[in-house]
Amino acid sequence: MEFKRVPAIDKCFQILELLAKSKEPFGITEISNEINLNKSTVFNIVYTLSDLGVLENKDNKFGFGTNLYVLGKAAEQGSDLIRNIHPYLKSISEKTGLSAFLGIRSDLKTVIIDKYDSSHDLKISSEIGARIPLVAGAHGKAFLSLLKEEEINEILSDEKSQKYIHFSGKDKNEYIKSVMKVKDEGFAFEDEEYLKGIRALAIPLRLNRKKIQCAIWAVGLKTQIKETSLKSYIDFLKEIAKKIESQF
Repeated sequence: MEFKRVPAIDKCFQILELLAKSKEPFGITEISNEINLNKSTVFNIVYTLSDLGVLENKDNKFGFGTNLYVLGKAAEQGSDLIRNIHPYLKSISEKTGLSAFLGIRSDLKTVIIDKYDSSHDLKISSEIGARIPLVAGAHGKAFLSLLKEEEINEILSDEKSQKYIHFSGKDKNEYIKSVMKVKDEGFAFEDEEYLKGIRALAIPLRLNRKKIQCAIWAVGLKTQIKETSLKSYIDFLKEIAKKIESQF
């Protein structure tokens, strides 16, 4: 089947290539003049990329944002990361019957970079590349546990984080205590904090050779993560995390 080239993507890459060649950020008019695109098109593309974190807006001048850096690092390092960790996700899913995920932190979001779906008909799944609010569930606590307390406090003070703290049934101070507990115990557990009827377990990964923050987590229905199985699942995920960390 023949594909149809998407003009908007061509224009997007024209802008990115222009910024890549420049050491200084560009304004809308400058970009428009340099690549001969009308200002309204440039405006819409540039602000969309800014909203995605691919570009950064400083005083109406646009340069590369942190999300592009994260994607670049994932491209540079992620191939071996995913290749090595994917079999462990498979092991987690087969052992527990849950869906297993690998994610990286991107500012206030978690980006899923690999997964292994549960074999059950009723399962929790998400697309690779999906961006989940950082402070939403077990994975968020796992990521936050990798940070210093002042960094945790700053993230939780952000307005976008506040509503997800509210979903957890905790206030900010209680949430910080729960993150500190993850630091001590090495795992995070979520019981219907983000989605009703869903439980999850997450383990932060301390990868010395990687500059990106990673975590693995397993998700299932509440009926699939029973109290009687909880300890064995946690121990198994911790064991997997140690094996992964020993490789990186």
